[in-house]
Amino acid sequence: MPKPQTVFACQSCGAQSPKWLGKCPDCGKWNTFAEETYQPQETAERFSDPAFLTLSSEAKPLDQISTEAVDRFGSGNSELDRLLGGGIVPGSLTLLGGDPGIGKSTLVLQMLGAAAQTAPVLYLSGEESASQIKLRAQRLGVSSERLFVLSENNLRNALKVVEKLKPKLLVVDSIQTVFLPELESAPGSLTQVRECAGKLLYLTKSQGISTWLVGHMTKEGMIAGPKVLEHLVDTVLYFEGDKGLAFRLLRTNKNRYGSTNEVGVFEMAAKGLLPVQNPSALFLSDSAELSPGSAVVVSLEGTRPFLVEVQVLVTSSNLGTPRRVSLGVDGNRLSLLIAILEKGAGLSFAGMDVFLNVVGGLKLSETGCDLGVLAALISSHRGRPLRPGTVFIGEAGLSGEIRPVSQIDLRLAEIARLGFTRVILSGKTPGLKSKEGLALERVRTINEVLEIIL
Repeated sequence: MPKPQTVFACQSCGAQSPKWLGKCPDCGKWNTFAEETYQPQETAERFSDPAFLTLSSEAKPLDQISTEAVDRFGSGNSELDRLLGGGIVPGSLTLLGGDPGIGKSTLVLQMLGAAAQTAPVLYLSGEESASQIKLRAQRLGVSSERLFVLSENNLRNALKVVEKLKPKLLVVDSIQTVFLPELESAPGSLTQVRECAGKLLYLTKSQGISTWLVGHMTKEGMIAGPKVLEHLVDTVLYFEGDKGLAFRLLRTNKNRYGSTNEVGVFEMAAKGLLPVQNPSALFLSDSAELSPGSAVVVSLEGTRPFLVEVQVLVTSSNLGTPRRVSLGVDGNRLSLLIAILEKGAGLSFAGMDVFLNVVGGLKLSETGCDLGVLAALISSHRGRPLRPGTVFIGEAGLSGEIRPVSQIDLRLAEIARLGFTRVILSGKTPGLKSKEGLALERVRTINEVLEIIL
């Protein structure tokens, strides 16, 4: 047998080097190289092993390929089904990530309980004992004779159980805790995660088992393991928000069977994660009167519009360099909007601290909320509250113009449904249709916004 060899592999992107490097030359991250040992012939032996499933198919002309509708099955949670595009697809591989204690194991256990009503399902846990999972299931009210629990870290042994049981749904909690004994790397290393995920991928596609992988999160807020893990799977779901809050946000970052950037809102209750029917109410103030610095914007997350309250506090600073603190909006975007106000509207923020917060912990990524942030900055700077029942829609340009945004009819429908009566938006919005009960005020520049507010 050849002598084992040592290589240093980046735990983020998988790049390899014969010696340790402080910075990865491929992905540019620091202190990600770890020493791993491997057998030179182990790859050939592993792929020749009958236990390693392979996919085979014949080449067909595109016109002869069947396009039958995918027969999905429900997860028992209407909000999760909407995120997935209508339910769980047989033979799909899904990656679920989130901070510790945010509800990953709770969500998958509820999903297994619902799927077990019609077919056998398997919960493979490498972190908890079967008795611990039983206690959580009793607390959530999950019980079924078709729900099987297996506490096993050795993936080779676990696959034998899967082959015998042939479950409809398989959950691996978590992918960082299972290992293949033929690999000398420790569980959770780049080689183990990549090879275990690859074996589960072939199992999923060849036997039509819907597989869910639960992934650990790093301190940077990313799923631990190589980036190739996210490329292998069909769907990537991330839990967002603070686990100390009563509700959770689940975002779809990748979905081969539906739309991406969808956001689902769940409430953590005694019986587990429950769907929230009216998520916009979570992000709006209960008071009818807004305080200075508060503005309501509408953010489009995937295909769902959210009405969100943005709060800004502008106060004098005792520091040489004023602070710019932003929670929920990119800090560079906030600095850009402040510069637009200083240049286009003549407002000075020199010597002033600016604090921005999005109510409810939602992260606003689209530029259609720029106009609302500008209005909140003006309101706090001048100490004047905005008129109640007003929503702002628009993107800000560097020269101070207000640009239109997409899906305006969908946004206006959500605004009218929640009882708002006034919308300030770009005057350049094409194909705008008036809504009953909504007063539409068009603005073209930041100076016109300033006149309306003051």
